[in-house]
Amino acid sequence: MTTVELNHTIVAATDKRASARFVAGILDIGLGDPWGPFQPVTVGNGVTLEYIDSAEVHPQHYAFLIAEADFDAVFGRIRAAGLTFYADPFQQQPGRINHAYGGRGVYFHDPDGHILEVMTVPYGPTPEAL
Repeated sequence: MTTVELNHTIVAATDKRASARFVAGILDIGLGDPWGPFQPVTVGNGVTLEYIDSAEVHPQHYAFLIAEADFDAVFGRIRAAGLTFYADPFQQQPGRINHAYGGRGVYFHDPDGHILEVMTVPYGPTPEAL
């Protein structure tokens, strides 16, 4: 079997620098140097979000696995930014976090409407209610 890893994905934004700074600030990670038309943000496992300016943005979902020890700080930055947050991806449980698979998780929007998720435990093999 071939070994495959996700290396990067392109994220459309109305302002690539603002959107990249937003996600980097919430997650407390650094911005990469601009690369051509992209503003990269690289997460801990080497996957890079390549933000690009776009007149048309179709919101996507991006999930970030973080350490349990980091959740309170990340969640604190979400709350300090005055963001509406949800326990579920369908936004039916506002103002709550979830405890899926014995961890903690929360959903919120970036400035362009992308749904961002932080979670402390990856999803298991069987769907679990959030």
